[in-house]
Amino acid sequence: MSLDINSTVRLNNGVEMPLLGFGTWALTMKKGYQAILWALEKGIRLIDTATIYGNEKKVGSAIKDSGIPRDKIFLTTKVWNADQGYEGTLKAFEESIRKLNVTYVDLYLIHWPVTDLRAETWKALEKLNEDKKTRAIGVSNYTIRHLNE
Repeated sequence: MSLDINSTVRLNNGVEMPLLGFGTWALTMKKGYQAILWALEKGIRLIDTATIYGNEKKVGSAIKDSGIPRDKIFLTTKVWNADQGYEGTLKAFEESIRKLNVTYVDLYLIHWPVTDLRAETWKALEKLNEDKKTRAIGVSNYTIRHLNE
């Protein structure tokens, strides 16, 4: 099997996710917007952002301005530590989709494992997924120990 820019991986819920993505950490201002547009023009279809990056509006603008249909772009964002917990996560998600100017995200992640809020945060992600506001949910920066808890 050979891999190319269009290669995907099937997630455990059947959603196909591109293997190659463009991370937007530290991308701000005009150059960040231009970099996202460039990546999309070159065929990258996974864009990764997060609340804490402070660039969701730029990411949303670049996606819109690219002219590529939303359903052809795999968009990932993450809930930040200070927003974790059930209600905080739901509120943060709504703020993210408002800034991104989208109606859903393809993958919503818990950015870091906050010890006392993991279970409630995960329940909020499950609710968002049940409500079809996400296509998939997951975690970032977790260790095996966190996953086993």
